[in-house]
Amino acid sequence: MQIKLDVVSIEADAARLQGTLLAPAQALPGVLFVHGWRGSQEQDLARAREAAGLGCVCLTFDLRGHERDTTSWDRVTREQNLADLVAAYDWLARQPNVDSAEIAVVGISYGGYLAALLSALRQVRWLALRSPALYKDEHWTAPKLDLHLDPDLPAYRRRRIAAPDNRALRASSGFGGDVLIVEAEHDDTVPHAVIENYRAAFSRARSLTSRVIAGADHAFTAKPAQTHYTSVLVQWLTEMIVGGRQAAAKARVAQHHGTRAPEAAP
Repeated sequence: MQIKLDVVSIEADAARLQGTLLAPAQALPGVLFVHGWRGSQEQDLARAREAAGLGCVCLTFDLRGHERDTTSWDRVTREQNLADLVAAYDWLARQPNVDSAEIAVVGISYGGYLAALLSALRQVRWLALRSPALYKDEHWTAPKLDLHLDPDLPAYRRRRIAAPDNRALRASSGFGGDVLIVEAEHDDTVPHAVIENYRAAFSRARSLTSRVIAGADHAFTAKPAQTHYTSVLVQWLTEMIVGGRQAAAKARVAQHHGTRAPEAAP
């Protein structure tokens, strides 16, 4: 985040004091939430409120084929849903109060898979994936629902897959931002091998944080699992975004003084 620094003059009785005003630039970080298959933006609203409290502009939305558009649920394709995500990203990035260079994308399951793909198409600074799904590259324009008819899909998700051999993993291998991967301990839909494949693919990431939510199933059905995930996500966003602001402020002060920023007296 850009930090604005201005030298100011303050009147105190007959004296004039010199001060330095530091403030965040007008544009704020953006956070884009992507729900999972058969989910909706309702999955993300509580966490979006938490992220907004950090000083972020947050956007949740419903993918095509979901919520009010369920009539096309059995026909919607990955290509269409990725186009939905790109459109949502572009809309958020165009907002005058959003810093387009400071956007986080938070994806759940199928939404995590789409978020990984998005990172190769748009500028993403932070990427948070909860139980990110993985699919074969074949039949890209087939209805997404039909992909689950493939009897080999469960076995595919338990294989070790190199980044060049899967589109989502290839996108992940080129990502240079910060990554959070959250795994459910008892996930029968996205097994541990998928998480390991994503972790291995993020070889160029600036940082990679991995967490396992004890007792959680794929849908995070239990309330404690939901609460734990929210805590992990908000803590990570705080470290990335608020920590980034603090670093930017220190760097701006150091630049202003032409040297390292002085430490405050105890």
